Amino acid sequence: MPAFYAYGDGGCLVSAPAELSGLFCRAAVQQRKRTLVAASAVAAAAAECVRAAKKQRQQLAVLPSLDALPDECLFEILRRVPGGRDRGTSACVSRRWLALLGSIRASELGQAAAAVDTPALPDLNEEFVMEEEDKDETPADPCVERVLEGKEATDVRLAAMAVVAGSRGGLEKLAVRGSHPTRGVTDQGLSAVARGSPNLSSLALWDVPLITDAGLAEVAVGCPSLERLDISRCPLITDKGLVAVAQGCPNLVSLTIEACSGVGNEGLRAIGRCCTKLQAVNIKNCVHVGDQGISSLVCSATASLAKIRLQGLNITDASLAVIGYYGKAVTDLTLTRLATVGERGFWVMANAAGLQNLKCMSVTSCPGVTDLALSSIAKFCPSLKQLCLRKCVHVSDAGLTAFSESAKVFENLQLEECNRVTLVGILSFLRSCSQRFRALSLVKCTGIKDICSAPAKLPLCKSLRFLTIKDCPGFTDASLAVVGMICPQLEQVDLSGLGEVTDGGLLPLIQSSEAGLIKVDLSGCKNITDVAVSSLVKAHGKSLKKVSLEGCSKITDASLFTIAESCIELAELDLSNCMVSDYGVAILSSASHLKLRVLSLSGCSKVTQKSVPFLGNLGQSLEGLNLQFCSMIGNHNIASLEKKLWWCDILA
Repeated sequence: MPAFYAYGDGGCLVSAPAELSGLFCRAAVQQRKRTLVAASAVAAAAAECVRAAKKQRQQLAVLPSLDALPDECLFEILRRVPGGRDRGTSACVSRRWLALLGSIRASELGQAAAAVDTPALPDLNEEFVMEEEDKDETPADPCVERVLEGKEATDVRLAAMAVVAGSRGGLEKLAVRGSHPTRGVTDQGLSAVARGSPNLSSLALWDVPLITDAGLAEVAVGCPSLERLDISRCPLITDKGLVAVAQGCPNLVSLTIEACSGVGNEGLRAIGRCCTKLQAVNIKNCVHVGDQGISSLVCSATASLAKIRLQGLNITDASLAVIGYYGKAVTDLTLTRLATVGERGFWVMANAAGLQNLKCMSVTSCPGVTDLALSSIAKFCPSLKQLCLRKCVHVSDAGLTAFSESAKVFENLQLEECNRVTLVGILSFLRSCSQRFRALSLVKCTGIKDICSAPAKLPLCKSLRFLTIKDCPGFTDASLAVVGMICPQLEQVDLSGLGEVTDGGLLPLIQSSEAGLIKVDLSGCKNITDVAVSSLVKAHGKSLKKVSLEGCSKITDASLFTIAESCIELAELDLSNCMVSDYGVAILSSASHLKLRVLSLSGCSKVTQKSVPFLGNLGQSLEGLNLQFCSMIGNHNIASLEKKLWWCDILA
């Protein structure tokens, strides 16, 4: 029987004849020796590779590199790099290269290209490569516009943007809104844009606290074509920066300055003196801007200035007097929170008779607007078509009546929180208004409420097309019925927030409308029921394009049945927080002639997952679908609906 041998050191338990035992033992020992020799050789080879790599790194460190050159030499090399694509690639090498490329002006690139000598014997291969590069070049954009917001706004990103856009003529429109909290935009980033974008026409800087006059000066030097400048909440910008812009950008047509504490009268003086094409100026909440700055600006730009907006400034009656006398080209005037301007200022502004071209005027929270001022504005502004008064506490019915008697081409009146105006004043206004009057808006006017007795003779305003009575708590059915009788040609009606209005007030308005209602907003009219909506749809279904019933908790599927049956042109339907159900959605889906673009079912608790197949069949015309707070539908069904209506914007 064969003997068993055990080899303890790397061996194994084997069964072999006695004569082979010596042979197995010698073979195992030789194998172990070969393994040890091979391992030693591998270790030696690895050590040799490490030594070779270290030696190579030492040699490379000794080799000359572009990074060893001073900035002046590297600048000259980089500005001679041909092609915008190659310059963009070079900008990715390091921050140093990016900064140097950002410091190159577009004019210097042109000079560098012209300085390159044409070779006497051109290389045909090189010409072929250049042709291929030209074919691959991205075509120049007609208008290169970029926006940086929040944490994205850094010097590095702005410089990279300027370098890349420089290959296509540079940026034309740039807006920086906000800034990175620790690495925000500074003068360095703005300088890169100014040097690489000589055709920049529009610049907006909002909430960029590190930009100073030096950055604006770079823009003034590098961007002589600048037409629109918008600076908001930049505390380090002062008159010095505005003076530089005025001197370097004579083509400026629009200037907006908001909440810049360093800007005062001197900067505005320079703008008015140098920017003779200025058409629009918007100055808000600048504490150091006073009468001298506004007056000088308006006087100098009298021939071109068409739009003036002043808010929260320490100006007096003198500024309004200058506007009234020198504002010969002004068509749009907005005055907000001018606490130190009195009635005399508005009266003088109107009586100066310079605002002959004024078409649109908006006044908010100005105590100087009184009945006398309003009457003067109507008399001496013959072109006035639109007037918006907000929080003007001294305007009353008498002022509105006097205004309507003098405004011969007036079209649009908007009153918000003017609480001394009553329904009697509105009726008097409508009685004497011009034949062109088309739109009336009353918002949050607590004086608009039911009157004890209607006038013996009600006015008839056939020209009125657009009526808004919103959030006036005292306005009820009786007042609405009167409005319906005197305005038979209404096309758009907004009664949102009138919680006291019921079917009894809405039905007369619906029945008296002769022109055919196009848009109706009943949001928040919680007492409106299916009866009024059905009457509305049956009478005006052929013309209705938009219906909003948000918050009308008494609206049910009965209204949807009438809508599906009678509406032909309806494009937008808001049923948010209504009592409609799956049955109502199915009815809408079955109306093949209905081509809804926007449907809102937000907060409809009775709409469940059973509505999903019907919503999917609403057709290709659907562009927006609001299913927010429809908890009974479920996320899985929303996902399947998004796949089926892939072209539709679904909110859920």
